[in-house]
Amino acid sequence: MNASLDPVHSIPFLDLPFLQRDVAMEERADGALLMHSRVALGPVEAHLPVVLRRHAQSQPDRPWLLQRREGHEGWLSLTYGQAGAQVDAVTQWLLNLGVPGRNVMVLSGNSLEHAVFELAAMQARMPYVPVTPAYSLLSNDHEKLRAMVALIRPAVVLVQEAARYQKALRAVLTPDVRVVHVSEAVDGLASTAWSDLIATPVGAAVQASVDAITPDTVAKYLFTSGSTGVPKAVPVTQGMLCATMAMHAHTVRRTPDMPEAVLLEWLPWSHVAGGTAIFNSVLEEGGTLYLDDGRPVPGDFERTLRNLREISPTRFSSVPAGYTMLVDALERDADMARSFFRQLRRLTSSGAKLPDAIYSRVQALAVQHLGRRIPFVAGYGSTETCAATTVVHWPGERAGLVGLPQPGVTVKLVPLEDERYEVRVKGPSVMPGYLDQPELTRAVFDDEGFYCMGDAVTFVDRAQPHEGLAFAGRVAEEFKLQSGIFVRVGSLRVEAINAAAPLLNDVVVAGADRAHVALLAWPNPVALRERFGIADAQDAIGHDALRSALREAMRAHNARHTGSSMKVARVLLLAQPPSMDAGEITDKGYVNQRAVLARRADAVERLYDATPADDVIVIEG
Repeated sequence: MNASLDPVHSIPFLDLPFLQRDVAMEERADGALLMHSRVALGPVEAHLPVVLRRHAQSQPDRPWLLQRREGHEGWLSLTYGQAGAQVDAVTQWLLNLGVPGRNVMVLSGNSLEHAVFELAAMQARMPYVPVTPAYSLLSNDHEKLRAMVALIRPAVVLVQEAARYQKALRAVLTPDVRVVHVSEAVDGLASTAWSDLIATPVGAAVQASVDAITPDTVAKYLFTSGSTGVPKAVPVTQGMLCATMAMHAHTVRRTPDMPEAVLLEWLPWSHVAGGTAIFNSVLEEGGTLYLDDGRPVPGDFERTLRNLREISPTRFSSVPAGYTMLVDALERDADMARSFFRQLRRLTSSGAKLPDAIYSRVQALAVQHLGRRIPFVAGYGSTETCAATTVVHWPGERAGLVGLPQPGVTVKLVPLEDERYEVRVKGPSVMPGYLDQPELTRAVFDDEGFYCMGDAVTFVDRAQPHEGLAFAGRVAEEFKLQSGIFVRVGSLRVEAINAAAPLLNDVVVAGADRAHVALLAWPNPVALRERFGIADAQDAIGHDALRSALREAMRAHNARHTGSSMKVARVLLLAQPPSMDAGEITDKGYVNQRAVLARRADAVERLYDATPADDVIVIEG
């Protein structure tokens, strides 16, 4: 983004007490670089349950979690005091089972009961394992879920609604597994009601178990996304969780004049961003988390907007597609925009680089309603690093940065080509290795014990390392054209969306072993309606004015990028949105490039037909 062309760029950012930028860098003879923050990692909690216990005593009436539920008016609330009492009761119930150290599993999504069960399992020192609901609800053969259960061997499985999950439960569980349901009990399926668990009398064994927790105690197992093969289980210790929590607390220092933390979040707890970074940071601050029943996909995002009409968050996070829909709505609804920005202090974009056009529109709205620009605090990490590797802890003029190493983390940058580096990391937030998969563990650590992230970065300014690192693509997503030229999918994707802004919501890059690059693209329905009067995605495919506008945008893009790795030869618009149920959108909300290309292989073939069909937009020049 060229800030000098953006009239908003001269407006100052909100002044936040960010972590100072003080980075040390060592260059080795082989060209590898080692980077770390000179700021020492601050106080680290003993374990996660002690944090809830402290808030339950100091602010028992403050809401911790709120959730909408069918059949209930408004929001159901769980205060810190109520949570503390329920967690102890469920801990006692787990201890009463007499299966110390066994794992427990949750098949359903975010809920008040889910949060209580997680903390209770940690207090009982029985590792907690959240599983993406899609493995239970969308699969016909439950193959992946069966593999997960075989690896974890749970003693207890929690589901929100027994009737909804009964097919999966019957398919994968053995008779020795206890099932706990919150609602919708099923005849013939043995299960224990949640109400029985929270009514369990608490004895001295609970405190004794809490006192026995150590930094090496496994708190939970998180499964990787499983986009290739069977998902891997990542052990997360209490020490990893608490080190990560301390890192996140460093990013922006809390001051007495700051509003109490209020967040609205949809990210699933079965993934590291929602279940570790967000969940734990709210708990650490003693804040309030509203569980969003919306998702950043067409149709579901209306529920997020409904919630934002009632809630003024202090922080907000989403993926680029979510910000596109959000900014469209805020520009149309001034009252909602005023409420959204009223006590907002920072934003986070995850999953992929936020297009510059969307970034500029967000900042224009922030200036309109706050009088200041709003900092984007982007974090970078993975399941294996507990979501803690680097962070952007300063207000920046551009999107797409991954920042600088978090306190306590050492980043190793291995040279690739064209000023890019492969990222490897070491620190207290990094996993010891995958559960019962030593070969896979060896494959992801180098000979010095650095975890290999599989991503590439570049320096914003090599001579000034404190300006940070920028994301330069997922190495595994890159491919070669027939000519042998590498295509950097992440960079091209963002450049193409920016070139066509605001006409496209997202694109997928095709071209592996082909002569040229082509795009599958989803149009932005709001822009189509406002600019062309197009009300239906299917109508967009054959709309001459839209096709001409996209052709001209891509021609301009190609004129700026003359290399074959960045030039777009053809575009095919898609009427059917990416499907989360089919894996085209991950639970974290970003488009899975590999899954889309596989599921829509026929569309890819049409892009490359020798005689292109009428709906394929051919870019000349």
